[in-house]
Amino acid sequence: EAGGYGMLVGTQSTSEERAEFAEKIKANPRNYIAQPTLSLSRVPTIIDNKFEGCHVDLRPYILYGKEIYVHPGGLTRVAMKKGSLVVNSSQGGGSKDTWVLSE
Repeated sequence: EAGGYGMLVGTQSTSEERAEFAEKIKANPRNYIAQPTLSLSRVPTIIDNKFEGCHVDLRPYILYGKEIYVHPGGLTRVAMKKGSLVVNSSQGGGSKDTWVLSE
């Protein structure tokens, strides 16, 4: 558990894990937030020299000033464990550079 807080993905947890997490929340509710489970896209990702279909979350680079420029590509947060929805690097996710190739 990063920072002593941890994370629980309700749809991928057991009833025992949910009960244990409920006790942690009751003991210190200010340390937790809830959010809906997102339906993340999956893309072929090279992990351990083979392709895996991993859930991803694209973070584009946008320059905002007098004009707005959206860079082709960005940083993609990747769920590093097969089937996982966790892309947060402090909870076991990772990241990959993302490039958009065009003429």
